[in-house]
Amino acid sequence: MNFTSPRRRFARAAAAGLALTGLLTACGSGSDSGDSDASGPVTLPFWGWANGQDKVVAAFNASHKDIKLKYTKVTDQLTMQKQLTNAVKAGNAPCLVQNTAEYVTSWVSQDALADITQYVESSKSKFNQGSWASAEVQGKMYGVPTSSAPNFTIYRADLFKKYGIEAPATWDEFIAAGKELKKHDVKITNYAGEDPSTLEVLAMQAGAHWYAIDGNAWKVDFQDPGTLKAAEVIQEIIDNDLNSKLSFADYAAVQRNYDNGGTATRQISTWQMAGMVANFTKSFGDWAVAPWPTFTGEAARTPAPTNLTGSVNLVTKGCAHKEQAAEAALWMSTNTGAVKTMASPETGNGVMPALANSDTYVPEAISEKLLGSNYRPAQQVVKDSLGTVTTDWTFGPNWTAMFTEMQAGWAKVVNKEQKVTDLLAHMQRWTVDDLKSRGISVKS
Repeated sequence: MNFTSPRRRFARAAAAGLALTGLLTACGSGSDSGDSDASGPVTLPFWGWANGQDKVVAAFNASHKDIKLKYTKVTDQLTMQKQLTNAVKAGNAPCLVQNTAEYVTSWVSQDALADITQYVESSKSKFNQGSWASAEVQGKMYGVPTSSAPNFTIYRADLFKKYGIEAPATWDEFIAAGKELKKHDVKITNYAGEDPSTLEVLAMQAGAHWYAIDGNAWKVDFQDPGTLKAAEVIQEIIDNDLNSKLSFADYAAVQRNYDNGGTATRQISTWQMAGMVANFTKSFGDWAVAPWPTFTGEAARTPAPTNLTGSVNLVTKGCAHKEQAAEAALWMSTNTGAVKTMASPETGNGVMPALANSDTYVPEAISEKLLGSNYRPAQQVVKDSLGTVTTDWTFGPNWTAMFTEMQAGWAKVVNKEQKVTDLLAHMQRWTVDDLKSRGISVKS
C-alpha cells in the first residue's frame, strides 16, 4: 500500500479510565508460557517477525543471566495473528509477542494479554506519547512500544523538477501535481486494491474517530466530517485516474514501478525505505522528502500511521513470568545498542524508536543512498514529523474483522465500481451489526 505496507502503524488503542464491562467480550486463557524452573534462568518464548530482532535477542541473552529469550521468527504480522490465535486456544501462547496497535484491543477483548502496568509505568517518560498509547487500553498497559512511525512524503525530485512541479504542501496541490504528471504518463500515487489504509490514515489526519467509547458502549462513526473530507480527496484522485493500481501481492512489481518512474510519490515512514533500497536499481539519489500534505486551510499535522511501524511487544496473560517479560520488553525498547540495531535499514527494519527523544536516530533510519544530495534536508523533515503524531485514535474490539470487510469494498472503490462514500455507508452498518452480534454494547 501507499502508506504502510505491510500494515504497520500506531495510535491510541482506547480511551483511558473506563471499565471493560460491556465494552469488550472476554474468554478465559489457560496458557502457562515461560519456563518456571527455579533452578536456572527464566526462559521466555518470544515471537516476532522484524528484521534484526534475532540480533537484539542475542544481545539481551548475552547481557542477562537470570532471564533468557527463546526467539521464534514468524513470517509476518498477519501470520502472527493466526498463529497466536491457535496458541491462545491451545493454552501454549508465548510470553512475549511482537504486534501492532490495531490488534491490541482485539487481543484484550479475548482476555489474551496481561496487564503489566505495575512493571512498566515508571518508564513512561522514556517514550513518546503516541508510542506509549499504542500498548495501552483504557489506562492499562499490555506491552511496551518498540517503534514509532513519523510520516512524510517521499517523491521523485527529478521528475518534479523536469515537469516544473513543486512538492505538494496540501492535498489540493497533491491532486494538481497528479494532473500535471498524468500528462506525462506518470501516476502520483498507488492505491493497492487490497489495502484501504489510505482511507484510514487520511481520515485519521482529518480528525475522524471510527471508534470511540461513549459511556458504557462503543460509538461507531464512519461518516463523520473528517472521514468525508478524506473520502473527497481520495475520490478525486481515483476519478481523475491519478493513481496506479498495483497490488502489493507482487511487491517486486510495485518497487519496479517506483524505480522506473511510473509512480512519483509515496506517503511513508522510515522503514519503507529499506524495501526501496533493496529493490531499486535505477533511481538512487533521485528521491527527496517533503512534509505530509495538509488539508487546505489547516495547520500541518502528521497522522499516526499506523503503524507505522508502531510496533509493540505484548505480554500474554498465560505467561508465568510477567515481570521478567516486562523487563525484557523494556530493555529491547530502550537499550541503546538494541535501538540502533532496529533503527538501521541495514541491520534492522529502519524503524524509528518509540523513545521520547529519537532525533539522534534519524540519520541512521533514512537512506543516504536513496536520497543522495537530498539526504541532509530530509533529516529535518523527519525530525519535524516525530512531534506531530496522533494520540487519540481508537482501534475497536472487532478491528481485524472490520478491516477485512473494508478490504473487499476498497477493491471496488479502486476499480470504480462504487464510491468511497458507498463503502463508508456500508461499513457503518456492517460494523454496528458485527459488534452487536458479538454481544458488545454499541451506539451509532
